Amino acid sequence: MKDGLNIGDNNAFIEQYVQEYSNLSLIARGDGSEVMIQNIKADIHFFIEPGEDPNLMEFFYITDGEVLLSIDGIDKKLKKGEYFYVHKLKTAVKVKSITDVTLLYVTTKPVFHYISEHIKELIEISKRSQKKDMYTHNHGDRVQTYSIEIANRLKLSDDEVERIAFASLFHDIGKINVPDEILKKPSSLTKEEFDYIKKHPEDGGKLVEKTYFKHISKVIEQHHERIDGSGYPRGLKGDDICLEARIICIADSYDAMTSDRPYRKGMTPPDALEEIKNLAGTHYDRELVDIFCEVLFEKEGIK
Repeated sequence: MKDGLNIGDNNAFIEQYVQEYSNLSLIARGDGSEVMIQNIKADIHFFIEPGEDPNLMEFFYITDGEVLLSIDGIDKKLKKGEYFYVHKLKTAVKVKSITDVTLLYVTTKPVFHYISEHIKELIEISKRSQKKDMYTHNHGDRVQTYSIEIANRLKLSDDEVERIAFASLFHDIGKINVPDEILKKPSSLTKEEFDYIKKHPEDGGKLVEKTYFKHISKVIEQHHERIDGSGYPRGLKGDDICLEARIICIADSYDAMTSDRPYRKGMTPPDALEEIKNLAGTHYDRELVDIFCEVLFEKEGIK
């Protein structure tokens, strides 16, 4: 890539999902949109369903082969060089590949992660990681909720919100490599044990860097960095820490403070928020802390 220009060929893709009768290759993504190439064998039936997001548009250009569309009892045959798309779809569209078919598939919202085997693997690892330590039970979901609320108030782009949504969900995935006896230790950790814990951001980044989510590896790696450089693993300071990580670290810290641990009782929400405010400008981005205070007050009445 140079100055925003990306060049690929028939063998270039970000990630590929392969099945017996079909494969889907993600070849470009940006600003919430995705461009894919889908190859489908002859005589295969599949459906295009109404999406959860009513504003989703899915565009299909037939680069090779023929398909038969069926909706509400009406059939339409389309061939190479023709296209179809759906927007605010109300009824499922049945599609049959008459021959082997190649489609250029474009969406205005991310959809590839819903079917990617790598993503399913990450979700499974994340669940196993949470089961290793009851402290992390639903922790990712709560951190994601708070992080997205902050992002929305900043009016960030679709790409940035997507990065925050998935990085917050997977931020602790690297804890899968931490021994149970350390995660479940009923007393404070030794320096050596804490050094082991400090490896999880980098381990988490490595787990996602070869998947659809490679663009969030840096966010996961940096979510324990602190504004004054006192964080880990690299001791980054200020704006050297990416915005997404600065957002997630506030939500992560708050949820950690209010959660019970084997060796201590969780803080009350007001006390935890006060602690976050006291550390604004040193551990946490001051502007983001102010926004987080607004979120907690508006959503939960905490001040």
